[in-house]
Amino acid sequence: MGKHGKKYLDAAAKIDPATLYSPDEAVALVKQIAPAKFDETVELHLRLGIDPRHSDQQIRTTVILPHGLGKTVRVLVFAEGEGARIAQEAGADVVADDEVIARIANEGWTEFDVALAVPDMMRKIGRLGKVLGRKGLMPNPKAGTLIPPEDIPRAIEEARAGRIEFRNDKTANIHVPIGKISFEEAQLRDNMAAVMDAIRRARPAAAKGTYVRRVVLTSTMGPGIRVEPNDALAMTVSA
Repeated sequence: MGKHGKKYLDAAAKIDPATLYSPDEAVALVKQIAPAKFDETVELHLRLGIDPRHSDQQIRTTVILPHGLGKTVRVLVFAEGEGARIAQEAGADVVADDEVIARIANEGWTEFDVALAVPDMMRKIGRLGKVLGRKGLMPNPKAGTLIPPEDIPRAIEEARAGRIEFRNDKTANIHVPIGKISFEEAQLRDNMAAVMDAIRRARPAAAKGTYVRRVVLTSTMGPGIRVEPNDALAMTVSA
């Protein structure tokens, strides 16, 4: 523990590592003990009972957080002609032409949070897989980011409203941001409930045994707070 500063240790002292907290208790605690002076991100970490080596046990899904993420979402759209016009009118931050595509390929430029594309642009952006894939920005039909031109306005609106994509890593863990420390408890709770609902729906038929094995709520600089998994799975977004 020697690496951690006094603020972290003070925060950790307020948590009982043997206790599984209810979602409401965990949300109240995470706000109370966040040690940093900046507006930390609140994150949900899940250990799932899936075997990620099998393709039929992969989880990749999206969720719209009812209260967003508390940050401005910059949207880039890969489109030409009519699609580019629609994207411009719908308020895309960047409409990517050949020049922008070259900049991403050659300079690794990724000053955006969400990338959308129309299908006929995939021939041009296939080579960007290395740069975009690493940051989870590659347009993909499963994630709802590869879309026909007429869907661009809706997709931009959803991205700005707090639509996020998440997937399991190779150790069967999922890490999802659910807001900022400055959010009210009810907002964090609703966002957490929306993620848990999406996790519940995404359960692979092939997954055996306990599906959600561990749930931890944490802030960027704070210690982890363990949440009772069944209580987390039972959460619903308040009306």
